[in-house]
Amino acid sequence: MDDFNVIIRPLITEQGMHFANVKGAYSFQVNKKANKTQVKNAIEKIYNVKVDKVRTANRPGKMRRKGRSYGMTSSWKKAIVFLKPDFHIDLF
Repeated sequence: MDDFNVIIRPLITEQGMHFANVKGAYSFQVNKKANKTQVKNAIEKIYNVKVDKVRTANRPGKMRRKGRSYGMTSSWKKAIVFLKPDFHIDLF
């Protein structure tokens, strides 16, 4: 899997920005088939940083309703990447 196919997008939220400032942890939406090693290598190559550890979580889809019909949003995978103390990522 290509490094640019592993990382889908960074997740910009209030809680994510707080963790980035306090703990040096950044959250990303990643490919559902990617493992921690692939995420670590992709982040290090794309952003030129050193990764300390990676945590992943599979997020289930939610029930949605439109009129009388019900459906589900697609499931996705989230990765929280902790960087070494000397590094940071500029997302803006």
